[in-house]
Amino acid sequence: MIRDSARRIRDVRERLTRERDLWVASAGDGGVPYLVPLSFFWDGRDVWLVTRLSNPTGRNLVAHPRTRLALGDTRDVVLLDGEVTAYPHDEVPAGAAEGFRAKTGWDARKAGPAYRWFRVRPVEVQAWHEEPELAGRQLMTGGAWVAG
Repeated sequence: MIRDSARRIRDVRERLTRERDLWVASAGDGGVPYLVPLSFFWDGRDVWLVTRLSNPTGRNLVAHPRTRLALGDTRDVVLLDGEVTAYPHDEVPAGAAEGFRAKTGWDARKAGPAYRWFRVRPVEVQAWHEEPELAGRQLMTGGAWVAG
Protein backbone atom coordinates (compact mmCIF):
# COMPACT_ATOMS: atom_id res chain seq x y z
CA MET A 1 0.00 0.00 0.00
CA ILE A 2 1.38 3.42 -0.97
CA ARG A 3 0.69 6.05 1.68
CA ASP A 4 -0.60 9.49 0.74
CA SER A 5 1.16 12.65 2.01
CA ALA A 6 -1.18 13.10 4.98
CA ARG A 7 -0.53 9.54 6.18
CA ARG A 8 3.23 9.90 5.71
CA ILE A 9 3.26 13.16 7.70
CA ARG A 10 1.33 11.49 10.55
CA ASP A 11 3.75 8.56 10.46
CA VAL A 12 6.80 10.88 10.54
CA ARG A 13 5.43 12.86 13.49
CA GLU A 14 4.63 9.65 15.36
CA ARG A 15 8.13 8.28 14.80
CA LEU A 16 9.71 11.55 15.95
CA THR A 17 7.65 11.27 19.13
CA ARG A 18 8.31 7.54 19.71
CA GLU A 19 11.89 6.89 18.67
CA ARG A 20 14.78 7.82 20.96
CA ASP A 21 17.79 7.92 18.65
CA LEU A 22 18.55 9.13 15.17
CA TRP A 23 21.54 9.65 12.86
CA VAL A 24 23.05 13.15 12.76
CA ALA A 25 25.11 14.20 9.74
CA SER A 26 27.35 17.26 9.83
CA ALA A 27 30.42 18.48 7.98
CA GLY A 28 33.58 20.24 9.04
CA ASP A 29 35.48 23.09 7.42
CA GLY A 30 37.01 20.80 4.82
CA GLY A 31 33.60 19.42 3.88
CA VAL A 32 34.40 16.04 5.41
CA PRO A 33 31.13 14.38 6.43
CA TYR A 34 30.61 13.12 9.97
CA LEU A 35 27.76 10.80 10.99
CA VAL A 36 26.83 9.78 14.55
CA PRO A 37 23.81 8.42 16.40
CA LEU A 38 22.40 10.71 19.10
CA SER A 39 19.38 10.66 21.37
CA PHE A 40 16.83 13.38 20.65
CA PHE A 41 13.59 15.00 21.71
CA TRP A 42 10.89 16.21 19.30
CA ASP A 43 8.78 19.04 20.75
CA GLY A 44 6.25 19.03 17.90
CA ARG A 45 8.17 21.60 15.86
CA ASP A 46 11.89 21.17 16.52
CA VAL A 47 14.33 18.35 17.22
CA TRP A 48 16.58 18.85 20.26
CA LEU A 49 20.02 17.24 20.54
CA VAL A 50 22.75 17.43 23.17
CA THR A 51 26.44 16.74 22.61
CA ARG A 52 29.87 17.96 23.64
CA LEU A 53 31.29 21.01 21.92
CA SER A 54 34.68 19.28 21.83
CA ASN A 55 33.57 16.43 19.56
CA PRO A 56 33.29 16.73 15.77
CA THR A 57 29.47 16.91 15.75
CA GLY A 58 29.37 19.76 18.27
CA ARG A 59 32.10 21.71 16.48
CA ASN A 60 30.53 21.13 13.07
CA LEU A 61 27.02 22.17 14.13
CA VAL A 62 28.33 25.41 15.62
CA ALA A 63 30.54 26.25 12.62
CA HIS A 64 28.05 25.13 9.94
CA PRO A 65 24.54 25.33 11.40
CA ARG A 66 22.84 22.94 8.99
CA THR A 67 22.33 19.20 9.44
CA ARG A 68 20.61 16.16 8.03
CA LEU A 69 18.91 13.80 10.46
CA ALA A 70 17.84 10.28 9.55
CA LEU A 71 15.46 7.77 11.10
CA GLY A 72 14.78 4.23 10.08
CA ASP A 73 16.38 1.67 7.90
CA THR A 74 16.64 1.47 4.12
CA ARG A 75 13.06 0.19 3.79
CA ASP A 76 11.41 2.84 5.97
CA VAL A 77 13.26 6.13 5.61
CA VAL A 78 12.80 9.57 7.17
CA LEU A 79 15.28 12.31 6.19
CA LEU A 80 15.06 15.70 7.86
CA ASP A 81 17.20 18.66 6.79
CA GLY A 82 17.31 21.45 9.30
CA GLU A 83 18.81 24.70 10.48
CA VAL A 84 20.69 24.51 13.78
CA THR A 85 20.82 26.89 16.72
CA ALA A 86 23.13 26.14 19.68
CA TYR A 87 22.10 26.86 23.27
CA PRO A 88 24.03 26.72 26.55
CA HIS A 89 22.28 24.95 29.44
CA ASP A 90 20.99 28.16 30.98
CA GLU A 91 19.29 29.28 27.76
CA VAL A 92 17.60 26.09 26.59
CA PRO A 93 13.80 26.28 26.96
CA ALA A 94 12.66 24.41 30.07
CA GLY A 95 10.11 22.40 28.08
CA ALA A 96 12.79 21.13 25.70
CA ALA A 97 15.17 20.23 28.51
CA GLU A 98 12.48 18.46 30.52
CA GLY A 99 11.10 16.69 27.44
CA PHE A 100 14.60 15.46 26.57
CA ARG A 101 15.11 14.20 30.14
CA ALA A 102 11.75 12.43 30.21
CA LYS A 103 12.33 10.75 26.85
CA THR A 104 15.98 9.74 27.24
CA GLY A 105 16.34 9.36 31.00
CA TRP A 106 19.31 11.75 30.98
CA ASP A 107 19.16 15.22 32.48
CA ALA A 108 21.71 16.86 30.22
CA ARG A 109 21.40 20.11 32.18
CA LYS A 110 23.58 18.43 34.83
CA ALA A 111 26.27 17.40 32.31
CA GLY A 112 28.28 20.58 32.69
CA PRO A 113 29.52 23.35 30.40
CA ALA A 114 31.28 21.00 27.96
CA TYR A 115 27.86 20.16 26.49
CA ARG A 116 25.59 22.25 24.27
CA TRP A 117 21.99 21.91 23.24
CA PHE A 118 21.20 22.04 19.54
CA ARG A 119 17.76 22.92 18.22
CA VAL A 120 17.19 21.62 14.70
CA ARG A 121 14.37 23.44 12.95
CA PRO A 122 13.21 21.30 10.00
CA VAL A 123 13.14 22.92 6.58
CA GLU A 124 12.89 19.80 4.39
CA VAL A 125 11.47 16.37 5.24
CA GLN A 126 11.28 13.28 3.06
CA ALA A 127 9.82 9.87 3.92
CA TRP A 128 9.24 6.67 1.98
CA HIS A 129 8.73 2.91 2.30
CA GLU A 130 10.84 1.33 -0.40
CA GLU A 131 10.83 2.23 -4.11
CA PRO A 132 7.05 2.44 -4.71
CA GLU A 133 6.88 5.46 -2.38
CA LEU A 134 9.74 7.46 -3.87
CA ALA A 135 7.22 9.57 -5.75
CA GLY A 136 5.67 11.99 -3.28
CA ARG A 137 8.44 11.57 -0.68
CA GLN A 138 8.85 15.35 -0.18
CA LEU A 139 6.69 16.12 2.89
CA MET A 140 8.12 19.48 3.94
CA THR A 141 9.70 22.20 1.89
CA GLY A 142 10.84 25.62 3.02
CA GLY A 143 9.81 24.73 6.59
CA ALA A 144 6.16 24.04 5.73
CA TRP A 145 4.46 20.66 5.60
CA VAL A 146 2.98 19.89 2.20
CA ALA A 147 -0.80 19.75 1.85
CA GLY A 148 -2.11 16.21 2.29
